[in-house]
Amino acid sequence: MYLTRILAEHVCTIAARPPLSETRDMTIRCVLDLVGAAIAGHSSTSAVAARQSVAALFGAGEAPIWSAGRRSSVIGAIMCNATAASALDVDDGHRSARGHPGAAVITTALTLGSACHADGDDIIAAIVAGYDIGVRVAAAQNPAGIPTRQSGRWAGIASAATAAVLLKAAPPVISQAMSIAGVLAPNQQANGSSGYSRLTGNHVKEGIAWSTATGLMALELAIHGHTGPEDLFDHPDFYDRQRLLSDLGQRWEILTTYIKPYACCRYIHPALDRLLELVDRYCLNAETIVSIEVQTFGWALKLANRTNPDTLVDVQYSLPYCLAIALVDGAAALLPVTTNCLDRPDLIAVANKVQLSLHHDSDRIFPEETLARVVVHTRRGRFASDLGGPLGDPRSPLLWHGIEEKFRRLTSGELTPTRQQAVIDAALALADGNAKPLFAEISRGPVLLND
Repeated sequence: MYLTRILAEHVCTIAARPPLSETRDMTIRCVLDLVGAAIAGHSSTSAVAARQSVAALFGAGEAPIWSAGRRSSVIGAIMCNATAASALDVDDGHRSARGHPGAAVITTALTLGSACHADGDDIIAAIVAGYDIGVRVAAAQNPAGIPTRQSGRWAGIASAATAAVLLKAAPPVISQAMSIAGVLAPNQQANGSSGYSRLTGNHVKEGIAWSTATGLMALELAIHGHTGPEDLFDHPDFYDRQRLLSDLGQRWEILTTYIKPYACCRYIHPALDRLLELVDRYCLNAETIVSIEVQTFGWALKLANRTNPDTLVDVQYSLPYCLAIALVDGAAALLPVTTNCLDRPDLIAVANKVQLSLHHDSDRIFPEETLARVVVHTRRGRFASDLGGPLGDPRSPLLWHGIEEKFRRLTSGELTPTRQQAVIDAALALADGNAKPLFAEISRGPVLLND
């Protein structure tokens, strides 16, 4: 049996039984986190461009464009919502996948679910299935055959699995949909830290939005008889069969999702946390710092790491500049990053004091762990951190209180406290099987006076 068929049967099994309490709880956390990311990303350049584009290309419909008070076709709304959710690089991720499942999976579940009036249990099952398929496929990629690691390579497959639960698709259709989505995925060869282009400060980023829309289109094509290569995963030069099927139905990938406390690339977070620990422990400040040494894994060194970024996307992929923001303006300035941090001589000066080097032990265990060690040299001495991973990982998780606090801080410029509480309450209602309050909240708008 083709691996796509095995995974399709797995999706149907998830859809047919009530979610386990632990997966239900984690799903609610991921939902509130992702909705917060999308609300905060609503006014970003990329999200505004997406809304302007889909009006012309995808037309009208009944699916809500979140926080905009507008509606479009389902695929148009998914494009807009996934773009907003991934715009600020504050959406969730998964170490094994080396990417971001939530922006594809939760966007698909809530956008399509709203359009087809799905109940809360179906929404939760769809999200659990989407994370499980997406992360497994991403983790099983053989870098020799699939060298680029961007989320767009597999987000469409996750989206197709998510939509299949809500549309009650049969295993043969799901198998074809995943096959089609895998072929039609954006190639992503130029972009990101694993791409050949050095110009990473652009809005294409990991291609999540387009890939997510492609996944839904792949399912629709499959429903109407379109086919793809069902042996997509059955080639060891491209996919590891053992990783794809390991503990299938016993281990749930959503449970090891990480939540990001800062709006920047996850590769930067370990160094941020180590620096902030030193600042708190030794009362360090930017004025007395001579240099900052960051010892970390190799992929963090492949980021653009500009010390004088021109755009917010440049900032999201600059380890030195994010450290400078945290040191000068405090960690709160990274949730979210705003244009107030651009063209700042004080931040540029600190960023230029940051020296990056490879920590060989950390590099060997990547991507299972992302570790960093920071050494700060000041006029009064040398201060070194332990080697450690980032806050929000499964070993140091953000629980409900932390995610709620993040949501309030992240959306404070977009929502009144009353509306913030309404969204939080709506996410909690989803845990009881009631999706209507959440559908109502994400359909409200506009958040901003201008668009």
